[in-house]
Amino acid sequence: MSSQPNKNLKVFDNPNIERNFIIQINMPEFTCLCPKTGQPDFATLYLEYIADKVCIELKSLKMYIWSYRSKGEFHEAVTNKILDDLIQISNPRFMRLKAIFNVRGGIYTTIIAEYQQKNWTFKTKIDLQYQG
Repeated sequence: MSSQPNKNLKVFDNPNIERNFIIQINMPEFTCLCPKTGQPDFATLYLEYIADKVCIELKSLKMYIWSYRSKGEFHEAVTNKILDDLIQISNPRFMRLKAIFNVRGGIYTTIIAEYQQKNWTFKTKIDLQYQG
C-alpha cells in the first residue's frame, strides 16, 4: 500500500444501509497553497455525512487530503472541489464540509458547503454540528 499523497478515494459497503447515521470526521492538518502568494494555508476540515450505499475509507481520505499540500487553491474552490469529489465517489444521502482556515493577514475564513440527495429528507430534525 502506498503512503504517498494521491487522489484515489476508496469506499466500502455501508454496514447499516437501512439506518440514517451520522459520520463525523475531523481533519486538523489540511494544507494547501495560496494561489496568489504560494504561501501555505492551513485549515481544519470537518466532514459530516449520512451514507447511502457506501462509506468513505479513512486511509484513502487521508491520502486524498494530503494531495492538496502542493496545490494552489482559493479557500472557496478547494472546499467545494473536495466536497464534489467526495460526493462523486460516495453519493451520500447528505454531506457537509466545513473548512476553517487559520488566520491570514488578520482575516479568518470559514467555508461551509453541503449536498443533499434529491427527494431525500431528514425523517427527524438532526443537528449536524461536529462535536469533536
